[in-house]
Amino acid sequence: MGDPPCRGTESAFHKRLSKEDEAIAFQTTSSAAAGEAPRTAYQKIWNSHLVSGNPSERILLYVDLHLVHEVTSPQAFAGLRATGRQVRRPDLTMAVMDHLVPTWERSRPTPDPIGLEQLRQLSENCAAAGVPLFDLHHARQGIVHVIGPELGLTQPGMTVVCGDSHTATHGAFGALAFGIGTSEVEQVLATQCLWQAPSPTMEVAIDGELPKGVTAKDVALGVIGRLGVAGGRGSIVEYTGSVVRNLSMEGRMTLCNMTIEAGARAGMISPDETTVRYLEGRPAVPTGPEFDRAAERWLGFATDPGATFDRRESIQAAELAPFVTWGTNPAMVAAITGRVPHLDECPDQPTRDATARALDYMGLSEGTAIEDISIDRVFIGSCTNSRLEDLRAAAAIAAGNRVHSGVRAMVVPGSGAVKRAAEAEGLDRVFRDAGFEWLEAGCSMCLGMNPDILLPGERCASTSNRNFEGRQGAGGRTHLVSPAMAAAAALHGHFVDVRQLASATAS
Repeated sequence: MGDPPCRGTESAFHKRLSKEDEAIAFQTTSSAAAGEAPRTAYQKIWNSHLVSGNPSERILLYVDLHLVHEVTSPQAFAGLRATGRQVRRPDLTMAVMDHLVPTWERSRPTPDPIGLEQLRQLSENCAAAGVPLFDLHHARQGIVHVIGPELGLTQPGMTVVCGDSHTATHGAFGALAFGIGTSEVEQVLATQCLWQAPSPTMEVAIDGELPKGVTAKDVALGVIGRLGVAGGRGSIVEYTGSVVRNLSMEGRMTLCNMTIEAGARAGMISPDETTVRYLEGRPAVPTGPEFDRAAERWLGFATDPGATFDRRESIQAAELAPFVTWGTNPAMVAAITGRVPHLDECPDQPTRDATARALDYMGLSEGTAIEDISIDRVFIGSCTNSRLEDLRAAAAIAAGNRVHSGVRAMVVPGSGAVKRAAEAEGLDRVFRDAGFEWLEAGCSMCLGMNPDILLPGERCASTSNRNFEGRQGAGGRTHLVSPAMAAAAALHGHFVDVRQLASATAS
């Protein structure tokens, strides 16, 4: 596709399933037409990837795509060497450098010696194992959960794992995608399989038409605010309803990405024509008649009409608004027109205690209007909101304006491809002219494991996914918002309602 191949087996971009695997997928997805009871997408994938075991108890699950990065892989590769094992399917493994990388010019050195060593180990491990690697100098380097989908490596009906909890992002394609621990990374590298127990299922139906200024990020925050951080209870959450069907693939990825913050195991959206259109023409996706056959197979993984879930929640779009988190978990959220809660409004003592601690850490008083909260920093990026659609939404707010005095605002594209596409549209000029920093791809300030961190006491409007104490740097205070809301806060120095801005859109 004009890009240099990543290190390793180039065929990994063009063929993700063996012929045997492909035959199994066809057989299982077509079985519903043979008179079986209606099944969810999760049940179809679960049953079609069974290597051994009882589907209702515990099975050895086959893994179609294993994503690897520099933080959780060194110990796993060391474990393989210690036992004399090899990576079983390097062609079904893809590695990236994203968590620890600085987002300044690539010619400048990485300052952290520990981080530099982890990057070096990933490079050496991938070279020895034949695993494709997107290193710092690759044209498509970026966040693992951004470049997997944009390459077309993530496809409906797949099982996708990574040593990162936000692997749930890939569920937007109708894939079963979840994070795994370091010992499990080693198991998948060695066997391409993973022991798993089945999870309860949960449908979250979101219907209606999104109000102006309400985005996929607001939908995600609204869902978490409704369910709470334990509301998912280890479930596989499938999002349904007219709001979800009308979301772009970028919006669907944002929604599934945040599912883990409600305590769920994974988030999914049943594949449809939107999914197929997004995948067509991407490097790892077949072309011609093979694409038509692949599309038919992908759509066969859609949840059957009449399939049942263990639990169901229903949300109306009219209930949603541009949201801002005020506390130290994503469920501590309020509409932009709302206020920080009063302690006497808490339903029980544990909630009261948690709220009091959050307000103390965040330096906020009870009853403070959300729009009265001033900010010091703005971060637009992360695997949640760093795709081209996100940058367009933020640029639409920033255009023709200037970042407020005393605010430092940064924009970090999710991949090299996103960065180049944004620059081709002139979005980088919009941001720079407005006073935003335009940086290189990486996880950046999302997690405080690289030079992009908050100082103690700094308050940040962030498009990332987590806001616990110290997430973006020791003593840093994080408020989760959409890209448009982050850009608006950068311009005004405090949170504002994007619906009141002339350039706000309903995207």
